[in-house]
Amino acid sequence: MLATLFALLFVNSMMRDARGFRNAVFLGLTLSFLGLGLLVGVTRTSGDGRALAVVAVALLPTLGLVALVTFLILNGMTMLRKEGRNAANLLSLACGVGIIALMLLLVAALVARRHELLALAAAAVLVVCYLAFLFFCYLSYGFLYRRMPIRRVPDFVVILGAGLMGGRRVSPLLASRLERGRAVYESLSALAQNSGDTQRVPMLIVSGGKGSDERLSEAEAMENYLVEAGFPADRILKEDQSSTTEENLLYSAALMRENRPEGYRCVVVTNDFHSYRAALIARDLDVPAQVVGSPTAAYFLPSATIREFIAVFVRYWKWNLPICAFLAAPALVMLAR
Repeated sequence: MLATLFALLFVNSMMRDARGFRNAVFLGLTLSFLGLGLLVGVTRTSGDGRALAVVAVALLPTLGLVALVTFLILNGMTMLRKEGRNAANLLSLACGVGIIALMLLLVAALVARRHELLALAAAAVLVVCYLAFLFFCYLSYGFLYRRMPIRRVPDFVVILGAGLMGGRRVSPLLASRLERGRAVYESLSALAQNSGDTQRVPMLIVSGGKGSDERLSEAEAMENYLVEAGFPADRILKEDQSSTTEENLLYSAALMRENRPEGYRCVVVTNDFHSYRAALIARDLDVPAQVVGSPTAAYFLPSATIREFIAVFVRYWKWNLPICAFLAAPALVMLAR
């Protein structure tokens, strides 16, 4: 019943706006209660089904945790080897080590039976469980959002910029965005032309300013890449002042309003790991955009996804920090006594 209730809330919320984060929370609650309901149903049966459920409850969390920690640590080492040492590339490794540290804290608290350790471990577990649930929500709905079809022909296709190699060359990550953006543009253009409404053929906007270590703006490098690949130069507009995703969307929105003051819709193209957060930002900025993602190297995804989740968590800190404080407060009060 709870799964059905949250499923109805999820569908209603998504129909209003597919970009809201509450969609992710409703979906996470739906899947969680559905899984719990199925598990309870199986345990109430007799024979092999019940025995299998007991074994699954006993073993799967432990095996899953071991597999997760192993994967995060190995992926973190791969990131360091291929991408170099910086804070962003350490995220998956840090998460793996953090989970091990939490397990050791729990074991130490249970073995020592010290009041302070038990209280600290309880607070840490509650906060980590909340973060894990939010991460599950983010992953589940992000996976669904990226696969939503483009509902109607937009007026613009906006490709978000990324850092240039050597200060002037398009990186593989940015090239992936450009190829995806060109494919989206071509499919939408063909759809508009086949319907006989050539006025609805979209324009393409490349968005990205010039960083302190770059010799030209990302937008200029993106335009050069597309034109050299045969894309018509007269269908490209440049936004070359932005330095963040928020500025990409704000400055591109101003350019779109200038070209279509009567109103516009757009499709924003970025990498798949970044697509849902970009959609959340577009919603907060009141930019009428659907965001689609381009493929990313598999080894790069875990750290990039963790980084995006942290950014979303911080973006909604007014909700998240009080909840974390509420969950940790009882244990910390015990610690203070």
